[in-house]
Amino acid sequence: MRVSFCGTRGSTPAPGADFVRFGGHTSCVALSHDEAGPPRPVLLLDAGTGLRRLAEVLGDDPFRGTTLVSHLHWDHVQGLPFFANGDRTDARVGLFVPAQSSESDAAALLSRMMSPPFFPITPAQLRGAWSFGFLPEGDFEAERFWVTVRDVPHKGGRTVGFRVSDGRSSLAYIPDHQPTALGAGPDGLGEYHDAVLELARGVDLLIHDAHLRAEEVDAEGSFGHAAAEYAVELGARAGARRVALFHHRPERTDAEVERTLERFADGPVPVVAAAEGCTLTL
Repeated sequence: MRVSFCGTRGSTPAPGADFVRFGGHTSCVALSHDEAGPPRPVLLLDAGTGLRRLAEVLGDDPFRGTTLVSHLHWDHVQGLPFFANGDRTDARVGLFVPAQSSESDAAALLSRMMSPPFFPITPAQLRGAWSFGFLPEGDFEAERFWVTVRDVPHKGGRTVGFRVSDGRSSLAYIPDHQPTALGAGPDGLGEYHDAVLELARGVDLLIHDAHLRAEEVDAEGSFGHAAAEYAVELGARAGARRVALFHHRPERTDAEVERTLERFADGPVPVVAAAEGCTLTL
């Protein structure tokens, strides 16, 4: 499995010279099967502004595959109308979002944020063969990957995390997570609860919300995010082989992300900071 980071920032994009190394686009991760040649993404996790960068992986080719959205906050869907590889007549895109109690139609739900007067077109007007639906419950197959979905606590609508496997390697993707919603936990950073432990157990790569640092949790732990220290400890408890810090705080400069990463140089599990343009082979 090849994992291409197209967007790693959280909440809002972060343009500028201080955000070049780890990137300023919001959440989007592209998965490819480990086949000969360059990566050919067929499964996308989230559709933030990083979706624009998929063209750097696919080139001029159309996207033909599936997109799974963890939740419907702007920073995870705002790339949809700017998805050049998907908004073309020869594209095929299946887009699945978490079901919400207020809406029974996925396309109609998405059009609440993408339609006039807020945007010139609706999702249904994107070119190509698009289909919209709600995420299946439990386990399912998508583009020759096996996917497990579990609910995770996060403010403002239903949010899920994913576990994805190709039968040889696996990853967990938990980009937004407020573990303190379930209590302070053993170290004050939030509970290491069953849903995220199940998703992360034994994976080759855990991609996890690291919006905060431990010292920020008391003041901001109720805002909807986790600390980098929580992500690393979760990886250690779950037996993950590597942890990628993700959903970098929008004002966290490259130098500050580096300083966060230095905290785990001698940690219980290898840790990297997710960086736009980077592709990992699991």
